[in-house]
Amino acid sequence: MTMLATHTHTGALPKANTAVRGKIHYAIGKTALGAVLVACGAVGVCAILMGSDADDLAADLAKRFPSCRLVPDKLKLNEDLSKIIRFINTPKRELDVKVEMHGTPFQCRVWTALRGVPIGSTVTYSELARRIGDPNAVRAIANACASNNLALAVPCHRVVRSDGGLANYRWGVERKRALIAKEAAV
Repeated sequence: MTMLATHTHTGALPKANTAVRGKIHYAIGKTALGAVLVACGAVGVCAILMGSDADDLAADLAKRFPSCRLVPDKLKLNEDLSKIIRFINTPKRELDVKVEMHGTPFQCRVWTALRGVPIGSTVTYSELARRIGDPNAVRAIANACASNNLALAVPCHRVVRSDGGLANYRWGVERKRALIAKEAAV
């Protein structure tokens, strides 16, 4: 995985990324787990969203980046979209896309640590909190995972509860279960 740039802003957990401006190109494809949207900002992929409905994914992208002009562009994003679809269908190695992380400094620390969790592995919220040097931040870790715009590139699906059970997942527990199972089989 390649991280080209990390753009951060401070403050409370944002519901929308009003700090990001300009044009975002996006494309939507179909996978074994439903629809997937990939969006690219000025530097790299700024969103990978999963769901059942393409229109809902486009609306979700608009809510996440309200200050941006969204441009459908499957041709421009064909390579990244193909990589993401291949990864979902048959995850053989980490997803290799250039990403732009947009979040608070804490969120970016969590997301960077998550990118270090190898395919086929899981990590607990408390273990992840220890890895970033903040063992009491378990709840904040969960909030950072819930705010992640980069499904798969920032693999929040690899975070489990202390008892090994699956915790909530922004894109559905069934998708999380399927991703973990596919990655474990690698």
